[in-house]
Amino acid sequence: MGAHAVGEDVVLTFVRPDGSVGQRHPLRVVADDGTRLLGWLPVGTPIVGSRLVDGRTLREAPLAERFRVPRVPVHDVWRGTSTLRLVDDERWSSVWWFFAGDGTFTGWYVNLEIPCGRDAHGPVRIDGVVDVVVEPDGTWRWKDLDEAAAAVEAGRLTQTQLERLRDEGRRCGELAERGAYPFDGTWTDFRPEPGTPAPRVPAALLRDVELVRDVET
Repeated sequence: MGAHAVGEDVVLTFVRPDGSVGQRHPLRVVADDGTRLLGWLPVGTPIVGSRLVDGRTLREAPLAERFRVPRVPVHDVWRGTSTLRLVDDERWSSVWWFFAGDGTFTGWYVNLEIPCGRDAHGPVRIDGVVDVVVEPDGTWRWKDLDEAAAAVEAGRLTQTQLERLRDEGRRCGELAERGAYPFDGTWTDFRPEPGTPAPRVPAALLRDVELVRDVET
């Protein structure tokens, strides 16, 4: 779909294997060469999240149900930390820099994903469930291996996909151990321009979410 201009709002869309939308995260473009996009998502930004159709969050459901109960899109906000995200169309991961409220860099998160190209709004990915957490000193660990196994059992991922996702996680872990890019300190001092508004999901992408909110209320 081509590169996006610096300062433009794009949307990182997570879809399910059947093509339905899982979540939408707006990003403010910091850099984009048409293949590798670097975008900013500050804490408190409205996003399209998802919940189980019965109203529970994913974490509130027992592991055996998390990938079997249908989900619906809901209005939500990005919580916890601000993130700078590097999304490479050719990689089965995106790398997130985490920043505390005072701007202090707190570590990296490797969100393992299946790339699905780009649409008119930005990158499209399938979340790979399993992830890698990288500390500022380069040490790393797996996250959510149990959920990934449950996702395979439920048919949400294939075993072949999970093996490739884990290969990508190990590749990123080895980079972190060596202090190689993107785990070499690049962008850890990132600060958005003062007064920069939060990125936004276009209204056209919120229509189905509005319907869900009306049903819930």
